[in-house]
Amino acid sequence: MNFTRWSARLPGTQRRAAARADRTASTPSQPAADTPQAPAGAGSVPAARAECAPPSADEPGAVPTLDGLSVHAILGQVPALVAVVYGPDHRIAYVNAAYATLFGPRIPGTPARDALPELEELGLLPLMDQVLRSGKPRTIKSRRVPSPADTDAGPRHGYYTFTCSPIDVAEGPAPQRGVLVFAADVTDQVEAAERLRASERRQREAAVTLQRSLLPQELEQPDDLRVAATYQPGGKDTAVGGDWYDVITLGAGRTALVIGDVMGRGVRAAAVMGQLRTAVRAYARLDLPPHEVLQLLDGLAAEIDATQIATCVYAIHDPNEGRLVYASAGHLPILVRDPDGSVRRAAEPTGPPLGTGGWLHTSGTMPMGPGSSAVLYTDGLVERRYEDIDEGVAALERAFAGATGSPQVMCGRLIRALGITEEHDDDVAVLVLQHPARTGHDAELFHNAALELLGGVEAAPRARAFASGVLASWRFPAELRDLGVLAASELVANSLQHGTPPMRLRLRRTDRRLIIEVTDGDDHLPRRRRAEPADEAGRGISIIATIASSWGSRRTPGGGKAVWCEFALPAGHG
Repeated sequence: MNFTRWSARLPGTQRRAAARADRTASTPSQPAADTPQAPAGAGSVPAARAECAPPSADEPGAVPTLDGLSVHAILGQVPALVAVVYGPDHRIAYVNAAYATLFGPRIPGTPARDALPELEELGLLPLMDQVLRSGKPRTIKSRRVPSPADTDAGPRHGYYTFTCSPIDVAEGPAPQRGVLVFAADVTDQVEAAERLRASERRQREAAVTLQRSLLPQELEQPDDLRVAATYQPGGKDTAVGGDWYDVITLGAGRTALVIGDVMGRGVRAAAVMGQLRTAVRAYARLDLPPHEVLQLLDGLAAEIDATQIATCVYAIHDPNEGRLVYASAGHLPILVRDPDGSVRRAAEPTGPPLGTGGWLHTSGTMPMGPGSSAVLYTDGLVERRYEDIDEGVAALERAFAGATGSPQVMCGRLIRALGITEEHDDDVAVLVLQHPARTGHDAELFHNAALELLGGVEAAPRARAFASGVLASWRFPAELRDLGVLAASELVANSLQHGTPPMRLRLRRTDRRLIIEVTDGDDHLPRRRRAEPADEAGRGISIIATIASSWGSRRTPGGGKAVWCEFALPAGHG
């Protein structure tokens, strides 16, 4: 068989390997001593004969040729594994030195199923049958091949890519069709790819750890709401994103709820998320309306990273008003389920994402009284490729309408209903809150009482008498009742002196605290200051801060302010 004829059938990489080996051989060489040869007439590969005398190297312009080299000389020096088989049984015609070194010598003329068990274990025999029938080469990539040679560390393993090519093993009146098995060592490439994958896994694990550490480890539990949240990072091959959520108790029974999504992936997105979440908690302590919180976040996001865009929705639940006040920066709408099972989407206003600047955010309102539930979520829950996101939100509405149980149970049910698995390609954050309708003993622990005050000299005595009667009816201990009456008196006196009508005194008790709040029509917030001995005023807020567990003030929608204080109830009271 002429070498140039069958070598032309080899893939390009094999021809280049053979050419490199040829350049290292200055003269025709005999097959390696440890490589058995097929006997004449038994399918051996005949050596190529020189068809003309090679030109002398001394002649000017002499071009080396391969005509003087035998097939054995070429394949014997190729570092890849080479085996030549022939016939339907794939009988051995030749194996080169590299093949014999790895797997041991092989007896020519023996069927591959008996003499080449390694090829059967690798699943190559059916592939070789296809090559023999079709006359077309086939390749399998990166097969793990154990070496019979053991070391102190145990058996060594390598990775090889196998190419099976059809060849004519013998010519003449009795031609033989065969298969050339060529295996290139790709161990270095495979191990490099594995190291890269391991590095990517470590980076992703670091990002997930950072992400989870920046999320609240335990949600604050308000008196009037039940809340739960869940976060699921994207699949194993997906870089972690910047989804986040939080629950912040504001005082006077009010609760802030926030959920957001920083666009992008990896540690950078998680770090930006952490900064935004920290900022939200700081701004929430100012007790600002939702749209003002987003306005501040918008400027901060641009300062953190002008290229990083984030969406966010910030909402405040007030159990006294039975409503949810919210503002959205490019985020998906809040869903509220009424006691009858109907689900409503939060309507406008929705501004652009944080970090875009130049937009004046506004707040909206949704009713959310006892017996209602709400869900806040990120786009990973409802967004699917090749589907409009409104379809995903509609699917969530249907699932939310039928979801029952505690908020934690509802989180799991919504995740499953939307088809979210561990292989999902995006991060998912879900925050569920319920405002339970209280009955029986629970209803006895939650009470409201309010008194409208018109001003004048009789306002303070009326407030003290009202507070005393209400607190007595709620069966508070005498000491707590006296502190409550004093706090109500001081708050009303402060409002009479610095506020404007209309004024209202409201007392509220939960299972954990007593809340006293006074509202009026003036929007100047009080602040605590040190009163001089000769001052006749300025001590009211200091007294409140001294006797109460906490106190605060805020501006109310439509103008005016509210000043409040809280007293923690004794353990087991009620």
